[in-house]
Amino acid sequence: MAVKKETQKLIANNKKAYHDYFIDETYEAGVALHGTEVKSMRMGKCSVKESFIRIENGEMFVYGMHVSPYEKGNIFNKDPLRVKKLLMHKFEINKLAGKIAEKGYTLVPLQVYFKDGRVKVEVGLARGKKLYDKRQDIAKKDQRREVEREFKQKI
Repeated sequence: MAVKKETQKLIANNKKAYHDYFIDETYEAGVALHGTEVKSMRMGKCSVKESFIRIENGEMFVYGMHVSPYEKGNIFNKDPLRVKKLLMHKFEINKLAGKIAEKGYTLVPLQVYFKDGRVKVEVGLARGKKLYDKRQDIAKKDQRREVEREFKQKI
């Protein structure tokens, strides 16, 4: 028996989410897509910058995830900003719904990638940052860059 090696190919990344939120936990969810959307994603035409996730009637949906229409798809192309269903186990969705009911928590998509030929979304359970938190993060990055710059000059 051969051991199957997991392969991952990143499609889209949401760097802004790490700037705007504290990410407490991450989960993996599948995405229900149509054929031309998958082909478009294989070409890397996807964006999750302005997207967010809601739980409605025990199901998870991602809003604002832009999948560009496939060039050769003609009439089979779907709306690029169509609401897409996320696929997770019911108990995981209920667990997340309970945490979202707490004050200040939200769900944001962090990245979209292919895993063994299937499109997956990394979902982050996040708390919003205040302005002073963002300033602290920027100051830490600047400080780290300065240290790295000094270290390079010494060598």
